Amino acid sequence: MTLRVYNTMSGSKEEFKPVHPPRVGMYACGVTVYDYCHIGHARAAVAFDVIARYLRYAGYEVTYVRNYTDVDDKIINRSREQGIPWDRLAQAFIEAHDEDMAALGVQRADVEPRATDYIPRIIDTVKALVANGIGYEVDGDVYFEVGKFKGYGKLSRRNLDDLQAGARVEVDDRKKSPLDFALWKASKPGEPSWDSPWGKGRPGWHIECSAMSADILGQPFDIHGGGKDLIFPHHENEIAQSEGAFGKEFARYWLHNGFVNIDNEKMSKSLGNFFTIREILARFRPEVVRFFLLSTHYRSPLDFSDKALENASGGLTRLANVMHRLLNQTRQEDRDPDDREQETLKLLQNRREGFISAMDDDFNTAGAIGQLFLASTQINSLIEEANSANVGISKDLVEKVDFWLKDLGSVLGFFENGLRWGPEFLGLRTDIPGKVYDLIEERTRARKEKNWGRADEIRDEIASLGFTVQDTAQGPIPVPLKSQGG
Repeated sequence: MTLRVYNTMSGSKEEFKPVHPPRVGMYACGVTVYDYCHIGHARAAVAFDVIARYLRYAGYEVTYVRNYTDVDDKIINRSREQGIPWDRLAQAFIEAHDEDMAALGVQRADVEPRATDYIPRIIDTVKALVANGIGYEVDGDVYFEVGKFKGYGKLSRRNLDDLQAGARVEVDDRKKSPLDFALWKASKPGEPSWDSPWGKGRPGWHIECSAMSADILGQPFDIHGGGKDLIFPHHENEIAQSEGAFGKEFARYWLHNGFVNIDNEKMSKSLGNFFTIREILARFRPEVVRFFLLSTHYRSPLDFSDKALENASGGLTRLANVMHRLLNQTRQEDRDPDDREQETLKLLQNRREGFISAMDDDFNTAGAIGQLFLASTQINSLIEEANSANVGISKDLVEKVDFWLKDLGSVLGFFENGLRWGPEFLGLRTDIPGKVYDLIEERTRARKEKNWGRADEIRDEIASLGFTVQDTAQGPIPVPLKSQGG
C-alpha cells in the first residue's frame, strides 16, 4: 500500500510524494517555553515522533525540525512575575520540556532551533516582505498587511471579508487593518531587543517559524505539522509570510493532531481541568501514557481520564505478558519451528502487513496497535496448545517473535531503552500464573461461542486462583482480587 496522508490544505488524503525523494523535510511547531508542558503538548510531540519514526522505517531520509519559542510576551511576563531574567526562565523550561519528552520516549528532533538563534534570518524575511510591499513599518513596529496577500485563508478556509467583518482584535489605529499582524515588535524598556533596520526590537510570534523552517529545510519542504489550534492564525500567517516574502510554495503537506478533552470537556485552565505531563507521570508510568496517546488516531479528539489510562495500562500489560510467557517457557527446544509454529510465523507476517497498511493510511496508530493485539492472541494460542500437548517451543520461533514485536514496536516507541518483556517494566506484578492466561483465552472462546455457562465456570476457576478478569478496549486482562474496590 502507498503511504497516504491527510493534508489540511486540500481537506483530503493524498499520496505522499516528497519534493526530493527519498529525502523528507518535516517541521513541527514546538513549545513556547514559559511553563511546564501539558498533555496537549505530549500528544503533539508523540504523534509527530511516530510520524518521523515511520517515515524512517519506510526508507525515507528524514530531517525532522522542532523549534523552541524562547522569546515571547508570555516569557517576558512570566519572568517579571518570578523576578528572574527572561533567558534564564526560557532555558529552565527548555530543560524541563526535554526531560518530559525523554520520559515519554520522544526522540530528539534532528534540528531543534531556538527563535533567538535566527534573528538575522528573521530580519531578512521581514525586509523581504517590506520590499515586496506586503510589510509596513509604524513607530519601530512592522506589520504584515493581510489584504495584500491574495491567498490568505486558504489553509483554514476562511474568507478575508468574513474575517474583517468579524474581527475581534484590540483596536490599533496605527494598523491599516485589524487583521494585520506583527512581524517585528519595537522593544519596550527592560525587554530583550536586537538591532534592526526599524530600531531595537524582537520578532513577532509567527515570523520565527517561517524563517527557521525555510533556512533549515528550504522552500518548499514536505511536511509542516502541529496541533489543530495552530491552523489559524499561526499556520495561516506562516504561509502568508513565507510565500509573500519569497514567492513560492511554503510546505507541501499540512498535518494537524486533534484536541485533548478531559473527562469529555475541552482542556482549559479556566475549567480547572488542565494537567501537566509531570502531574500525569506522578500517577502513571510514561509507557502507559504513550500507549494511551497512540491508541487513538492522531487527528481524532482524545478523551483523557484516569479510566482511559487504566485501560491503556491493561492493554500494554497484555502485550508484554504474551512475550513474558513466550520467553519464559520452561521448554524452549533447539530445533527448527514445527508445522504449527510455521503457521504462527505466517500469521505474524500477515499481521506485519496489516500493521504497515494501517500506518500507510495516514499513520493510523490505533489500527497498527490492533494488529499487535491480534498477534498476541495467536501467540497465546500457540503457547496454550504447546502446554496442553506437553511439548516445547523452538528457540528459533521465540527469537523470531521477539524480533518481530520489537521491530514493529520501535515504530510506535514501545519496549525500548533496554526494557525487558513482561509486566515488570510497568512496575506491575509478575507472579500471575500462566494458568490464569490459559483460562482467560478459554473464556474468550466460550464467550464468542455464546457458551455462557462455561464462561461463568471459567470465571470461578480464575477467582479460585486469586484473580478476576477486567474487560478493556484492548482485551481481557487479569486483575488480583485484593485490588478490587481499592
